Amino acid sequence: MLSRRSTLALASVLTAGLALGACGGGDDTSSPAASSSSDAGGLSIVASTNVWGSVASSIAGDDATVTSIIDDPSADPHSYEANTRTQLELSKATVVVENGGGYDDFVDTMLAAASSNATVLNAVDISGKEASAGEELNEHVWYDVETVREVAREIETTLAEAAPDDAATFEANLKTFERGLDTLEQKIEEDKASTEGKAVAITEPVPGYLLEALGTENETPEEFSEAIEEESDVPVDVLQQTLALFSGHQVQALVYNEQTTGPQTQEVLDAAKSNGVAVVPVTETLPEGEDYTTWMTGNVDAITAALTQQ
Repeated sequence: MLSRRSTLALASVLTAGLALGACGGGDDTSSPAASSSSDAGGLSIVASTNVWGSVASSIAGDDATVTSIIDDPSADPHSYEANTRTQLELSKATVVVENGGGYDDFVDTMLAAASSNATVLNAVDISGKEASAGEELNEHVWYDVETVREVAREIETTLAEAAPDDAATFEANLKTFERGLDTLEQKIEEDKASTEGKAVAITEPVPGYLLEALGTENETPEEFSEAIEEESDVPVDVLQQTLALFSGHQVQALVYNEQTTGPQTQEVLDAAKSNGVAVVPVTETLPEGEDYTTWMTGNVDAITAALTQQ
């Protein structure tokens, strides 16, 4: 079942598709998606967010143009409105990297409308993660380092098939990227010695995989984080249970998604601060000037520091 956010995103896509037909593919005044390119050699990669765009750029190097559709670190990714320029980029793509799991359904909708022949890499499908009994899938798989590794490998394979003359470059870039992931995973394992078993609260499941890797215990009522993610009202009793985590000092940190706002998330954030509970902001897109490895390393540092402070 689609979330309210996914439904809104799809509605905006359909509107954009109609506009494209009416304008005959004319230009769009919206801000363009972020791109990185040099001597791209005709290869074009379009990623749904700049997280996957960063991973793709690490593998492609200068041998492909990489465009990230959602790239604003200060905006809520779920409020993104697709436009005709997005559809044009997708129609030209050699490879499309989407998150999947219902997170960015607008990509599939627009690809169908564009009659694209691109190879589509779906991170959730590549991860092999599925919803467990009684629980929904946490689609924020870029917070799982092994999933990122597997997606990077798929990107390398796909690019090597599309441009065999550059295959050695893609392979070398993958090895460099994976060495960075190895260092990141080693850091997570080392930090786990001091974070394992520590109680945390969240506003949304966004950092869930990283918190699990660090061995933390999520004490947030599931109904709270689900309601926030679906942009629905949190039941009063569930909100009170969540606030009690801070007033009762039952958690050592609140790890919250700073790209989404609302009165109930603000109430929780205020409760954490007023009770002296450490707060750690995380995001769904890359901050400006960061790549995947440096960004995720910073997240690990911030969470570990919050859980080990005296």
